Amino acid sequence: MSPVTVVTGGSRGIGAAVVLRLAQRGHHIGIGYERAVDAAQDVAERVREAGGECFVVQVDTSVEERVEEFFDTVKERLGSITGLVNNAGITGPLGRFTETPVEVMRRVVDVNVMGAMMCARRAALEMSTRYGGNGGAIVNISSGGATLGSPGEYVHYAASKAAVDALTLGLAKELAPDGVRVNSVQPGMTVTDIHAAMGDPERPWRVRGRVPMGRPGEPEEIAAAVEWLLSPDASYTTGAVLRVAGGL
Repeated sequence: MSPVTVVTGGSRGIGAAVVLRLAQRGHHIGIGYERAVDAAQDVAERVREAGGECFVVQVDTSVEERVEEFFDTVKERLGSITGLVNNAGITGPLGRFTETPVEVMRRVVDVNVMGAMMCARRAALEMSTRYGGNGGAIVNISSGGATLGSPGEYVHYAASKAAVDALTLGLAKELAPDGVRVNSVQPGMTVTDIHAAMGDPERPWRVRGRVPMGRPGEPEEIAAAVEWLLSPDASYTTGAVLRVAGGL
């Protein structure tokens, strides 16, 4: 049977690249998006054109009821869930920590931390052998900022991604006896529209000198790491935090 994978934030950037790569590997995909309905439908059409199955659901991952509805819908439409890619995330505008409004910090934590935890919790309940599942895998999308701190840009975002990595490590140990692997990918500077959303669309090229490889990454390069961690080739890999950041 084909794996059934839930991808949050699957309409653009890294999420869209993950969806398309997984579809090429035979996954059925539940695509979650918050606002970009046209982009989500475009990704879904590309999946179907390639012969894959997918279903698109609007979801705010910071709201428990919406998360439950999302997973229920994917399970009903595509079958038992075998994987989760926790990709949905926001940064807020670039700026110094002292100039970042509290409501921005709170929203970032709600989406990046609480959203990831609620999705991981529901995925674990679906996949864990303790609860009648057949096992599976979770990949959390973190950030190189989790260890660099991102001073002067988005310290609050970096802190939220450090929390995601702590979640990864703890869950990996807790769920290993139940047949669920949990890993994290830390992208570095990657060419996506998240930079425009934070107010600096040229940022990947403007600061590429920070990166030892001298260039920003492409979403497809991150997707390759995610696909491997979900695959049987990574069957003995759990609790890993895999950095895909050009040496940064």
